[in-house]
Amino acid sequence: MPLPSPPLRDLALSRQHLDRAGANRTSPTWLADLWRSDTTRVLRVHAGRAPVVTTPEGPRLVLRAPSEVPAPGPDDLTLYLGVDDSTGTPVHHVALVSADAEPEATDGAAGGEEWRGLREVGEDLPALDAGLFTEALAMGNWHAVTRFSPRTGEPLTATTSGWVKAEPGGREHFPRSDAAVIMAIVSPDDRLLLGHQPVWPANRYSVLAGFVEPGECFEDTVRREAFEEAGIVIGPELDDVRYLGSQPWPFPASLMVGFAARAVTTDIKVDGDEIALARWFTREELTEELKTGGVLPPPGVSIARRLIEAWYGGPLPVPNDHPWT
Repeated sequence: MPLPSPPLRDLALSRQHLDRAGANRTSPTWLADLWRSDTTRVLRVHAGRAPVVTTPEGPRLVLRAPSEVPAPGPDDLTLYLGVDDSTGTPVHHVALVSADAEPEATDGAAGGEEWRGLREVGEDLPALDAGLFTEALAMGNWHAVTRFSPRTGEPLTATTSGWVKAEPGGREHFPRSDAAVIMAIVSPDDRLLLGHQPVWPANRYSVLAGFVEPGECFEDTVRREAFEEAGIVIGPELDDVRYLGSQPWPFPASLMVGFAARAVTTDIKVDGDEIALARWFTREELTEELKTGGVLPPPGVSIARRLIEAWYGGPLPVPNDHPWT
């Protein structure tokens, strides 16, 4: 039974977008200089949402010159995202992540703008926009929870154009991403395992996933999580766990590393905690359940959806695709 083969191409949040130009971050005046430049473009983020405008080609982020956006407040995050020189004229991008609890507008604003979340629009944004939004959201989430030193309890200050948090004594803290595996588990007779978490809406199913533990490689995490969550044993051979691709998932700070895995057992024993229900599906069974609404798949922006489609052999027949809730 062959497993889906790598790679997964054009994952929505893993597309090439811009040069992060890390060397620029070290200048202490870099952000201030950019804020005075008409060639700078600012992405505003409030409560995980950004302004989006609908065009004939699809949704686009609203990126404005610094003079066209409110000045940063004392609790706001300003962050250097990188430079786009694809058009021959370098354009530097900066994020302004507001400390406000709610966005300025939720359903509409001047010029047809709408404040939308990355889950809603990430799949349809062009590569540059999707990358900017993902980067800004991930860093905003890190700053929101990294306010005090875990060593001393002292307040931390943002430095290096927003990419470092420093203690008063100078010790630095850097952004982190939490590695997690996500896997399409296939039975010996080529059925796909899908699970339902207790916190999800009714009929929502996806592939299994779990965080990597300290001292653990990705392949071992796949095997451990499959057994812990569903009682399924993955084959011991090297080719029984196959890497397919990776995608950042800034909700709040995950890096999802995707695999296909070959099961050698099929009796399901869910843990009842992270997974409440799990089922094996043939392609015919999944097709019918998707058409009738018996199964709601993960959203198209997710690597989970792409893993399912890699096994299925193409796009899923979903009459009305629902955003993840």
